[in-house]
Amino acid sequence: MSFDNICKYLAASYPEPFVRWLLASNATDIQLLPSELSRDPIRADAVIRLQSTNSILHLEFQTLPTSTPPLPLRMLDYWVRLYRQYECPIEQVVIFLQETTNNAAYTNQLSVGNTQHRYRVVRLWEQDAAPLLTNPALLPLAVLARTDSSAALLEQVATQVDMIEEPQQQRNISACVEVLASLRFEPDLIRQYLREELMRESPIYQEIIREGVQRGKQDTVIRLLTRRIGIVPTQLQAQVQSLSIEQLDRLSEALFDFASAADLTAWLQQELMR
Repeated sequence: MSFDNICKYLAASYPEPFVRWLLASNATDIQLLPSELSRDPIRADAVIRLQSTNSILHLEFQTLPTSTPPLPLRMLDYWVRLYRQYECPIEQVVIFLQETTNNAAYTNQLSVGNTQHRYRVVRLWEQDAAPLLTNPALLPLAVLARTDSSAALLEQVATQVDMIEEPQQQRNISACVEVLASLRFEPDLIRQYLREELMRESPIYQEIIREGVQRGKQDTVIRLLTRRIGIVPTQLQAQVQSLSIEQLDRLSEALFDFASAADLTAWLQQELMR
């Protein structure tokens, strides 16, 4: 399961609650900006523009504390690219999902020589659940908030999910709740309070499953190619990773006739012409 993708979906689908929560702003004239930040792209998790103040809220969601390059350097890189493109104030917030004692979750700046860059860090396990329980878009994050009773917190979240009137939103939020809850709670406890059938009916959940299947097939095909033709060049790996599930199935059958990387290149070129 991609926990970060769940959070990206929430921020992209419901940017206003994140603005209200993290900036204490009631702005409604917000605009979701592209998250790909340059011609040599790195992709931010969420980039939200507040048009009335001509400012940007940039969100990064972290499940694991470590990353390559290190998070402080990434945040500076994001800031420079965003500022170069939009030339306006930028509020950066890193939201850590899973409890950790790693120093990365307690670091909020890059400091190298004369270069100083600061950003906000939100550790969800330290956050009061109450503000997150008031808006459907933030309910999935509430399951990771501070609590003295896991059962009571899950019950509160489940009650709020049941109160969502629009069926499609209810299914999607329920799926997000269950996926993020798995970072913290045992499956049996989750099933006591949350309706699994809502999650399975959600297009978001189905997309996560599809992405997982596709990623698994990509890994399997690249391993088979490596055994068949040796190390697969990075450029060819990128092309394989861009294939659909159906194309990966065709490649998994064709690769047994390959003798070299040239055969893979020819197959990919032919596939693009289909």
